[in-house]
Amino acid sequence: MIKISPSILSCDYAIMGEEFARMEKSGADWLHIDVMDGHFVPNITLGAPVVKCLRKSSSLPFDVHLMISEPLKYVPDFIKAGADIITFHIEADSDIDETIEAIRNGGCVPALSIKPKTPASAVFDYLDKIGMVLVMTVEPGFGGQSFMADMMPKITEIRQECKRRNIKMDIQVDGGISDKNIEIAASAGANIFVAGSAIFGADDAEKMIKTLKEKAEKAFQ
Repeated sequence: MIKISPSILSCDYAIMGEEFARMEKSGADWLHIDVMDGHFVPNITLGAPVVKCLRKSSSLPFDVHLMISEPLKYVPDFIKAGADIITFHIEADSDIDETIEAIRNGGCVPALSIKPKTPASAVFDYLDKIGMVLVMTVEPGFGGQSFMADMMPKITEIRQECKRRNIKMDIQVDGGISDKNIEIAASAGANIFVAGSAIFGADDAEKMIKTLKEKAEKAFQ
């Protein structure tokens, strides 16, 4: 199923609660929450206490993307804060299997993310243990970057491996997604789309979300 997950990295942080509510009213499926520690990526955003406060502003699933060096250490905090899906990077320092287990045992969906320079095959050993793979289509750390079309073969490779092993898997893309390129990502095999500036910067967020979903549904294979 196609889902649109607006990235709050592009929202107005002064009115985050209202922005969350606006996205829900506009037809968003999930809310993508980027957590950065200033170490794994060269930026700092927000932590579990903020997520806990924002949980009151929306009933949508919280799609928490941990761009941090030690995800295992902080997984319990984000579970308690109200996360529904917790994505961490295969390139991070924590033991991958332990982190997946901690997320699942906490009642959340575990997901793995790979940076642009990491091959698709890096996640193959974990496909039967997770619910989603996130393929970054920009270098993680900042919003507003340009979409990297050369990441599309990685999406296709992961989708084909899942089909070969009869694994039902969500494949998410994050980075520069807009109405100009979402069809490319969908045709490659992605079905969950993170979009930041394309949605929060649109004159009509509801119309943009609808457009993104329609284009993705048409192109998805």
